[in-house]
Order: sequence, then C-alpha cells, then structure tokens
Amino acid sequence: MDVQGLDWLLVPLQQLVSWGAAGAMVFGGVVPYIPQYRDIRRTQNAEGFSTYVCLVLLVANILRILFWFGRHFESPLLWQSIVMIITMLLMLKLCTEVRVANELNVKRRFFTAADNKDEEVKVTPRRSYLDFDPHYFWHWSSFADYLQCVLAFTGIAGYVTYLSIDSALFVESLGFLAVLTEAMLGVPQLYRNHLYQSTEGMSIKMVLMWTSGDTFKMAYFLLNGAPLQFSVCGLLQVMVDLAILAQAYAFSRRRPPKPTPHAVHSTSAKAL
Repeated sequence: MDVQGLDWLLVPLQQLVSWGAAGAMVFGGVVPYIPQYRDIRRTQNAEGFSTYVCLVLLVANILRILFWFGRHFESPLLWQSIVMIITMLLMLKLCTEVRVANELNVKRRFFTAADNKDEEVKVTPRRSYLDFDPHYFWHWSSFADYLQCVLAFTGIAGYVTYLSIDSALFVESLGFLAVLTEAMLGVPQLYRNHLYQSTEGMSIKMVLMWTSGDTFKMAYFLLNGAPLQFSVCGLLQVMVDLAILAQAYAFSRRRPPKPTPHAVHSTSAKAL
C-alpha cells in the first residue's frame, strides 16, 4: 500500500497527536502542583512550599495574557496561562487557610498557658495588603487580600498595555518580561532551600514534574516556532529545576538516617 493510501489513517493520527500535545501544554503545567497540594492538605503544613512560587506564576501568566493582545501566539499557550492562574489561586487559598489555622492553634496554646500563669499575651494583628508594609508583603492573613492584590495588578498592567499596545517595542518587552518572570519560577524555592539548608516539606515529585514539563515545553516551543522569548524561558526553567534537584540530593546526604519505625507506625503513616 502506497503512502497516499495511508492518508486516511495518517491525517487523523497527526491531528490526534496535535490535540494531545496541545492538551499537555494546557494542563501539563498544573500537574506538578497536585502532589504538593495533596501533601499540604494531608499534613496541614504549608511551610515547605514557598508561596512566592504562586506570586511568580501569577505575574508571569497575567503578563503573558496581556502579551497575547499585542502579538497573538498559539491558543494552547493562552489557555495554559488561564488554567495556571486558577491553579495558583487555589494553591494560595489552601496555603493561607492552613497557615492561619496553625497560627490560631498556637494562639490558643499561648492563651491557655497565660490563663494558667496570669500572664498577658499579645495578639498578632491582622495583616492586609492595604497596610503597605513591605515586611509582610505576600504574607497576609486572608486569601481575599491576595485576590485583591492580583486584581489590582491586573487592572494596572492592563491599563498600561491598553495605552501602549501600538508600540512594537513595548509589546516585545512585555513578552520578554513575562517569560523572564516565569523562568524565575523555581528561584523562590531555590532560595528557601538554601536559606534553611533543607528541602524538607518540599515535594520532590513536584520538582521532577517541573523538570519534565519544562523540558517538554522547551521542545514544544522550538518545534512550533513560538516567539524566541518562550524558548529562552524554557531553557532557564530547566536549569533552575536541575539546581533544585541538586539541592535535594546534596541536603539528603547531610541528613542523619532516621530510626526505623515499628511496622504498625509505618503502615499508618502512608499518604492517602
């Protein structure tokens, strides 16, 4: 059978592969955060995850959407940004709820101790983004503060883009800023690991999925002729991902071996 006779099979197959690649681009970016989300819900501890990762991705994807209005690129990349913004807001909501709940538990213990000792306990004031306190930036007490900050940034950036949309220099600079910000995705986690000299609480599965996903994205950008900014972003992201994996390996070698728990304990400690 000649090649022309196989067209009825090859054309739908190519279309199916194209749809699969597009679907992987749209939803593949959020997959690494599923194990981290589950770990935080299971342990009720968000200290191992840097919420600045959410900040970086929110800013990068908002800027990427604005870049699309000045220079249209492939629809899967646009939908990827929309899906990622929703995912980061969900991560922020969970992390904020867990952190506030833990702070309340600590306060209750302090109040109980103070009642027993007749001591005065100072209550930590509520932190809001409207306080404009740089010491508590992105460490606010309510998810609504994060949401309002994101909406304010989107409104300001959107207005500036609307005024400058006819400038090719502005549009290209906006695209470069968007992908450069996204390329710095792993830097907050990299810095946190270096600061504490530990990767405890960080999901290794998440970082491995980062690495595989960023490698796939870089190949997708190159094969589909995406703007140069996207390929540069992919390369930088892969380099940062590998640096975080190197940290995890180095810090795990320093950690002393934990005592082997009893069989009954190891069974109950398995993740759901």
